[in-house]
Amino acid sequence: MAGTQEDGDPKLVTNGVTRSAWRRLVRASNWHRSYQAALVGVDLAAALAASAIAVNLTPHSYAGFDGQMVFYHLVVWLLLPVAWLLSLWGTGSYDRRYLGLGNDEFKRVIRASMFMLALVSFLALTFKADVSRATVAVVLAAGAILIAAFRYGARLGLHRMREAGRAVQRVLLIGSYPEALEVYRTVRRATAAGLVPVGIYVTEGASSVRNLDTPVPVFAGTDVVTCAEQLRADTLAVCGTASSDSADLRRLAWQLEGTGRDLVVAPQLTDIAGPRVHIRPVEGLPLLHVEEPKISGISWLIKNVLDISSSVLGLIVLSPLFLAVAIAIKSDSPGPVFFRQSRVGRDGETFYCWKFRTMYIDAEERQAALMMHNETDGLLFKMKDDPRITRVGKFLRRTSIDEFAQLINVVRGDMSLVGPRPLPAENGDFLGDVRRRLLVRPGITGLWQVSGRSDLSWDDAVRLDLYYVDNWSLTTDLQILFRTVAVVLRRKGAY
Repeated sequence: MAGTQEDGDPKLVTNGVTRSAWRRLVRASNWHRSYQAALVGVDLAAALAASAIAVNLTPHSYAGFDGQMVFYHLVVWLLLPVAWLLSLWGTGSYDRRYLGLGNDEFKRVIRASMFMLALVSFLALTFKADVSRATVAVVLAAGAILIAAFRYGARLGLHRMREAGRAVQRVLLIGSYPEALEVYRTVRRATAAGLVPVGIYVTEGASSVRNLDTPVPVFAGTDVVTCAEQLRADTLAVCGTASSDSADLRRLAWQLEGTGRDLVVAPQLTDIAGPRVHIRPVEGLPLLHVEEPKISGISWLIKNVLDISSSVLGLIVLSPLFLAVAIAIKSDSPGPVFFRQSRVGRDGETFYCWKFRTMYIDAEERQAALMMHNETDGLLFKMKDDPRITRVGKFLRRTSIDEFAQLINVVRGDMSLVGPRPLPAENGDFLGDVRRRLLVRPGITGLWQVSGRSDLSWDDAVRLDLYYVDNWSLTTDLQILFRTVAVVLRRKGAY
């Protein structure tokens, strides 16, 4: 049995025994407290800024207050901001589980905005207040936008802190060594999640782990909660097949009650998330339903419309840049401005992918002699210091300007703004899992680009592309586009 938070208190007993309902649980991880306090300040600043915008943009904002300017200022500068904070709290926007990663935090901000709209409308109707509709619209719209924007800035700050090793959760991985090691590698890649593995508790095959060079200490045969206490782990992650034993998992959850430690499960069913997964309890048995991926419907139509309209607009706006790039390419080395290569698109159809030329015209003939210097695996050839790249080409690749020409492919319907990486047509017949990438059009950007680009292994790139196909949503596309801007500015993995 695990220890209690306060020794000697009979009401703070673990293993499912009732504890005091009036005593606040002290969590083993407390990074969220200071961050939640900062979010309150951020949200308050955003709400006050929204009020200031509404007051200045709508000159008759005080209409309906009949000269009661004191009450008007009280509503605008105090009651509305406080109402914003209460609605955000009521919709779970400060819940630590949704902070720092994913879209749930911003979905709750939207819910709070809808609640504020309903609340203001209800109060105006109840008290028959003749308030300015323009002012109400501006203050609510500005509040929602500014709160979301300010929170995104706070999230970026949190990610910076986690990269420096602060505001993290110390995780003890539980399961067989191969499964725990796979989870270890995954969470170490996602530093923004703030999960730092500090140990592995092996549930089977402990003898095979002896004398291995493990990235974190490995334990077996001891009490798992005691092990977590020794490592100061505030989160226990049950990996793979270890989660299939419901009795052991239930007892572990009982042991952790009252300790302030979190229990998370990394099941064998991975790379499937979002709206495809539903938990439906049947007589106490939680059934995990996995739906088919939906690559159709109104969201898919919106994606296609946004692809075409954004690409046409992009070609028009960027035409001066394209002209400057063309002049630079022609003056740097002989050859055409554009490079076209046969790529595989949706349903296995081939098309010519357009790019600004970044290599000398004899690059393909020289590739065979450089194969021994290939720095990646799989179907692609990559070198950080490729001698075939021109001087202008190096700049175009570092800034990703060479890929802007693929907007032509998007307008033609061969590609999308977001999608899997387009692969050369001559590199195999896409047998096995890789062929699943062909269910959608390839993209100018995608999960592979915002997750490391050329620094990724072939297996990681395929895994990300398959994850995108299996869990596609319009929200995911918009998120990837937003993240692409930051990746391009950092020039990470671009060569």
